[in-house]
Amino acid sequence: MVPYVRRVAVDKNGWLTPKEFQDGVALCQSIPGATVMQLAAYVGLRVSGPLGSLAAFCAFIFPAFGLMLALTMVYAKSRDAQATLAIFAGLQAIVVSLVANAAYEFGRKAIADWRDGVLALGAAFFIFAGGDPILAICAAALAGLVAHRSPQMPAVSPQVPGVRGMGSPTRGAAVFLVLFCAGLAALYFADRRLFDLATLMAKVDLFAMGGGFASVPLMYHEMVELRGWFDGRTFMDGIALGQVTPGPIVITATFAGYLLHGFSGATVGTVAVFSPSLIVLWMVFPHFERLRHSAVFQRLLRGSLASFVGLLLAVAVRLAIAAPWGPASGALAAAALVALLLKVDILWVVLLGAALSWAIL
Repeated sequence: MVPYVRRVAVDKNGWLTPKEFQDGVALCQSIPGATVMQLAAYVGLRVSGPLGSLAAFCAFIFPAFGLMLALTMVYAKSRDAQATLAIFAGLQAIVVSLVANAAYEFGRKAIADWRDGVLALGAAFFIFAGGDPILAICAAALAGLVAHRSPQMPAVSPQVPGVRGMGSPTRGAAVFLVLFCAGLAALYFADRRLFDLATLMAKVDLFAMGGGFASVPLMYHEMVELRGWFDGRTFMDGIALGQVTPGPIVITATFAGYLLHGFSGATVGTVAVFSPSLIVLWMVFPHFERLRHSAVFQRLLRGSLASFVGLLLAVAVRLAIAAPWGPASGALAAAALVALLLKVDILWVVLLGAALSWAIL
């Protein structure tokens, strides 16, 4: 979706220069959250300040939220029907391929030498041993700081990037943070279950570095292994639905929230899984030029990204253990992995997989 956003923001409307857009891509890849969501918010921020950023962010979320909510409602009512069972039996096998491919693609970008490989394998073994993914991410970031010694990077001007609209990003972040914390406090007193859901999703968003798929190991650990809200197969069903809806895969939060607490859960889960990264974007934006030229920041980031390769690999194995396997589902998973490696669009892989599952399983 990044090239599409570029066509809209740079080529068609001229809102940003090519350099401004590329700087935004670099920023959004360096902070937690789904990259394309952050990029939409970045475009809005450069064009019209925090309010423009919020408008772009919400406009990007609403279609995905509406479609995911509708699909989840259908799923909840028909999940025990024979046709639904057949479709999702195949899709669960395909989800294993999706996560395995994500680990491979993540690894191609994040593993540059043997030190990154060691950090990735260490994170994978730590998760297999029952460790907490967030602890693995933090430990890998600190290990990256020690392992990747590099010369001092050149200093840059402290000049803040221009924002054409009114309003300070830092002030907007402070206001939004206060409102978000007030919402959490209200949930704490009104409904402790919704509060737990919101804090979990906020934590996932704050630690998912490198794109939407980075949230999968965190969600799996928290919702399946730690809290037991779902079994592995239901979690895979949510991932599959997240791939046939517009927007990033973290829209699975809508699926999880609805199954747990209905419409209020879907709404709270969705707001909580997107809001923290928007606040981070506004806070980091004025200082990004200095951060991107900071050797310490780059080494911390490199270590954390390497850990996500291991986390995705570990979750791919866990999901493979939970998935229902047979000759047909195994063939579907293999075919899906080959298609993904050949760069076939994920949407077509999932839709065709669902059709084949209904026909042969």
